[in-house]
Amino acid sequence: MAPLCYARWKTEPLTTTPYISVIVPCFNEQERILPTIGAIIACFCALGRPWELIISDDGSTDDTVGLIEALHFANLSVLRTPTNCGKGNAVRQGILAARGDFILFADADNSTPIEQIHQLLPLLETGAYDLAIGSRATTAADTQHRNLIRRMMSATLRTIVHYGLQLEVHDSQCGFKVFHQSVAKHLAQLQTMPGFAFDLELLFLAKKYHYQTIEIPVEWIDAPGSTVHPIRDTYRFVRDILTIHVNNLRGRYAKSPLKARDRDNLPTKHGYA
Repeated sequence: MAPLCYARWKTEPLTTTPYISVIVPCFNEQERILPTIGAIIACFCALGRPWELIISDDGSTDDTVGLIEALHFANLSVLRTPTNCGKGNAVRQGILAARGDFILFADADNSTPIEQIHQLLPLLETGAYDLAIGSRATTAADTQHRNLIRRMMSATLRTIVHYGLQLEVHDSQCGFKVFHQSVAKHLAQLQTMPGFAFDLELLFLAKKYHYQTIEIPVEWIDAPGSTVHPIRDTYRFVRDILTIHVNNLRGRYAKSPLKARDRDNLPTKHGYA
């Protein structure tokens, strides 16, 4: 970590547009959130560019929020939802609040190590792609400690996604995705799903609006404490795919509050005032 950058980041509020906003949705993560925040800070302070961290709390009932707020970091903000509404809602609220030219959301358990951003972000900086998504399913992806049930479930869900939504992605559910700001804001304003399958809706909308998506293999560690349930979550997947189709047929996604990003107006300069 660059000591000077870290010292300024935690004490001096940004006066310029952040280069990137990092959003971490969380619910009852008091055991893991501080190490994850530390890893994120070390990664992005090393870049030497202005950035912000947004923790979007989804109605935690433990001391998650208290631990974060006790840090008193100038460029770390906490969004609080009074009740547990779902990860999709937490991500959406974070995106709508974000100010960065690029927006990343990453899981609170740091299962995809935050350093993997170096694999995705350069692809968006070129202007060739609108969003980049991490993938645990491609042959080059490095997954550690992933149990047999998780692997079987992932294979099943990939098949459902492929035939149910015609999405040409191997891993829709990896919690590591980065967007151009205008793309993220557009998709978030159209998003309707607050829960488990919100990623499906975002990717469906990205396809609908012809955003260029690239899927990149990432490292991934099966962290303890997962709440994935094969039967329940497969049912939710099928249900939510049907909901997406119904929404689309009813015109729920027809409105376009934001235009697609201007490829000739990419951010080029960032810094502290």
